Amino acid sequence: MSHTFPRSRSRLLWLVAIGFFMQTLDATIVNTALPAMAESLRESPLRMQSVVVAYSVAMAMLIPASGWIADRVGMRRAFLGAIIAFVAGSVLCALSPSLDLLVAARVLQGFGGALLLPVGRLVILRTFPREEFLEAISFVAIPGLVGPLIGPTLGGWLVQVASWHWIFLINVPVGLAGIVATLRFMPHGQPVPAGRFDLVGYAMLALGMVALSLGLDGLSGLGLRQAGVVLLMVFGLASLAAYWLHAARVPAPLFSPRLFHIDALRIGLLGNLFARLGSGSMPFLVPLMLQVGLGYSPLYAGMMMLPVAVAGMAVKRAATPLIKRLGYRRVLVGNTVAVGLMMASFALMTPTQPLGWRIAQLAVFGLVNSLQFTAMNTVTLKDLDSAMASSGNSLLSMVQMLAMGMGVAAAGAALGAYSEAFGAGSTQTLRAFQATFASMGLMTLAATFIFAQLAPEERVRVLDSGGPAPE
Repeated sequence: MSHTFPRSRSRLLWLVAIGFFMQTLDATIVNTALPAMAESLRESPLRMQSVVVAYSVAMAMLIPASGWIADRVGMRRAFLGAIIAFVAGSVLCALSPSLDLLVAARVLQGFGGALLLPVGRLVILRTFPREEFLEAISFVAIPGLVGPLIGPTLGGWLVQVASWHWIFLINVPVGLAGIVATLRFMPHGQPVPAGRFDLVGYAMLALGMVALSLGLDGLSGLGLRQAGVVLLMVFGLASLAAYWLHAARVPAPLFSPRLFHIDALRIGLLGNLFARLGSGSMPFLVPLMLQVGLGYSPLYAGMMMLPVAVAGMAVKRAATPLIKRLGYRRVLVGNTVAVGLMMASFALMTPTQPLGWRIAQLAVFGLVNSLQFTAMNTVTLKDLDSAMASSGNSLLSMVQMLAMGMGVAAAGAALGAYSEAFGAGSTQTLRAFQATFASMGLMTLAATFIFAQLAPEERVRVLDSGGPAPE
């Protein structure tokens, strides 16, 4: 596709595509390496969710400020800074001698990843004319689909033939090439008048997201006592409530309350949040169960995620006709039930389960989960006008990353609680995983009550919406 563009623009497309690939690859490559990390750092593999949560929450924190940062310092500096932060975080992750330092390094890596996606899209938007924009953005989205496809398998292979440190170190040569390419091929551009940043609102929003995520994670991973968890949750909810009160009275908030006057966006955001609490935990839970619960190798666990990714990509073409035929409400209510039941079906996984059945189970989950993401994303954004499109897309991206982090934290908390209840031993550990899958599946079903509020006639147009997380 790149041959249709002038050479200078083609190079720019490849540069942005590399950034997308780095971010989406790293979002999935870590999951198969968690047991090996736990052994190396002398931690329980059932309490390693903080490594995933830290990355997701860091991204969710910075996404609301990404547009303002790019306008303030310029796209080239913002993109270059994102790559440098991502590479530096990767190196620090590989060098981390303890879980606490690894989590801190993942935060830095998440800050870099948070800027790579939106700034990259902004570069394409401001460089390519309108008639070339769709083709350009479709080209750079391809590596974003390839990253989740190869991430789990590559992570499992690297752990098996080398060590877990290499899942981070492979980012270094790619990142260095990206830095050189940014300096050579990305136009300088001029900083755009960014206006006054709503620092107070941003602080409230960030504090609320971090406190809620740490509260959930503290149920198992951080060892916080119940009083500390309750305190974090209360402060998190209070901060989020304070933000919306603040946004209603300031002239230029991060996210205008007027966004929530749009029914589809309001329902779509809430549905995204609750549905992804369950489905967002699956890339964390499945490789962990295959290794810790069933005793398979990291490479096997990574390869077992391939049916999920392949089926997810295959269903994309059928999603639009299906939604146009049935409407958003029918698709989302019915498919949310299917996602929840498929998640709960992983409670039936045993060491004696036939391989064909396991592959089919993973493929069907990948199919319904991919359809769910497509329908949720498009129903959320479809009614936004041009004045609200940027703000609405940023809000959706933030909710996606926050929900993924909170979902992993909730799954880790459930797994920790069931492990304590069932006791030690391989049989008991497998039962803890099975109970966790059943619980997360039931949690996902709660989103059906939200999607049922969509108007029955919502079946008109479907957008092609990319998100920051692997879809």
